Amino acid sequence: MDTKRLILFIALSFSILFFWQKYMEQRYPQPKTTASATAAIAASNSASTTASTAAAPETSGLVKGQRITVTTDLFRAEIDSNGGDLRHVELLKIGATNDPSKPFVLLQDSGEHTYVAQTGLLGEGMPTHKSVFSSAQASYTMAEGQNEIAVRLEAPGPAGVKIAKIYTFKRDEYLVDVKYEIVNGGTAPLTTSAYYRLIRDGKVENPGMFGTHTFTGPALFTQEDKFQKVEFDKITKGEAKFRPSANNGWIAMIQHYFVSGWIFSPNNGSPACTPTDCRFEMKALPDNMFSVGAVIDLPKIEAGAKFERTVPIFVGPQESRRLAAVAPGFDLVKDYGMFKIFSQPLFAVLEFIHGLVGNWGWSIIIVTLLLKAAFFPLASASYRSMAKMRLLAPRMEELKKRHGEDRVKFQQSVMEMYKTEKVNPLGGCLPMLVQIPVFIGFYWMLLAAVELRQAPWAFWIHDLSVKDPLYILPLIMAASMYVQTMLSPPPPDPMQAKMMKWMPIIFSVFFFFFPAGLVLYWVVNNVLSIIQQYVITKKIENQAKAAKS
Repeated sequence: MDTKRLILFIALSFSILFFWQKYMEQRYPQPKTTASATAAIAASNSASTTASTAAAPETSGLVKGQRITVTTDLFRAEIDSNGGDLRHVELLKIGATNDPSKPFVLLQDSGEHTYVAQTGLLGEGMPTHKSVFSSAQASYTMAEGQNEIAVRLEAPGPAGVKIAKIYTFKRDEYLVDVKYEIVNGGTAPLTTSAYYRLIRDGKVENPGMFGTHTFTGPALFTQEDKFQKVEFDKITKGEAKFRPSANNGWIAMIQHYFVSGWIFSPNNGSPACTPTDCRFEMKALPDNMFSVGAVIDLPKIEAGAKFERTVPIFVGPQESRRLAAVAPGFDLVKDYGMFKIFSQPLFAVLEFIHGLVGNWGWSIIIVTLLLKAAFFPLASASYRSMAKMRLLAPRMEELKKRHGEDRVKFQQSVMEMYKTEKVNPLGGCLPMLVQIPVFIGFYWMLLAAVELRQAPWAFWIHDLSVKDPLYILPLIMAASMYVQTMLSPPPPDPMQAKMMKWMPIIFSVFFFFFPAGLVLYWVVNNVLSIIQQYVITKKIENQAKAAKS
């Protein structure tokens, strides 16, 4: 009976994952831009540009110029002289997906992705993302003991106006300050607006099992509407719904494990939109490209005055401790899917324990022990019920022989026996049902947690977020399931009994492709269950022998 419940549990889990995949495919399909759609997009963008006197100009390709390289403890970044764009960012402490010895590339303007950060100023003669900037140096390197690097870029403005764009990279921070410094050396007041945006292609990854994937696309946060995710296809169709303006918040591009975002209301510092509003923009561009960002109206700069405005940009991994410190709601970019209610607290406990033991694998084992302790009373009741049913197996065989092919009388006799012996045949199901959301919550936690990406445990496990390379944990998993079958009450049907012996091995094949961290959790859980079930079964059997004697 326990094996059947376990199989039912696994089948239900896979069914949930399958239907979740179908739901995600319908909700987040891969955008496809046809020629007619491109024309419609261009017309729509043209109309929106005409409607707003301070809309960010369109992007017609990325022209490459001189590169300014910046190397810090976390970054190797490249800023292009054309527009002063942040065109290339390597995360030095994060390994590449296919080669952990190389840094992960997040922003890039060549290769398999196009993904850059742009800023510019609007108004006659003001530098946009197409203007050429100059820098005093071609490369900057953060020295030992140095806490920050300031990269100053300058571009010509209208008569008498001096403009500088200053990137400030800080030690041990993925948050980069981007400051505009405007000196009005003219004779008349200056009115301008600044725009900040991210340009990215619409490629969507599918890193999970059976096609499940975390969200890829734009996200927006304001105090009024809170966290909003906007699908690429909604932008393409002109159906994206979001608050067009606010005096707070942030806008970002999310992908699996990583995020970049312009922060207009940082936790530390003055809001960039005070006292004027941020007008958020999301546009579909030709060739499956998308632009998301905001335009900020700057206050009037009087003749002879100097004005400065800083808007930080976050470019890095979705590490929980860092996200929470960036801005209100920024930690919501870490996509736990529909099982966030289980995944988020599980990760909070896991992260706390990791702070004590310093190893994610051992942390998973300790969390499993804690969960097992929490479910101990439920599991005990289940195993007592199973042990009693195991004792009733000979009597069930007698009932089967007595009633022959009359299934109705056989079932009635079995239920009467359960009633007489005070055994609940469904008593073993509850712990399994309770653990289903925990199991799937663990899956989504491992899928979303960049902290476990390429994190080793011990022995042959060098990355808990991918499958066991030697398949040792799945084999142990299969063995543990088989032992549980032996401890469970046998099915009355001989053919079904044989199937039950093989089904744990068959179903354990699925675990060959699960993340090693998830299989580790389930192996430890099974071993603890076997110990608990064995002790309770022996106790019930001894009590039955004593009562019989």
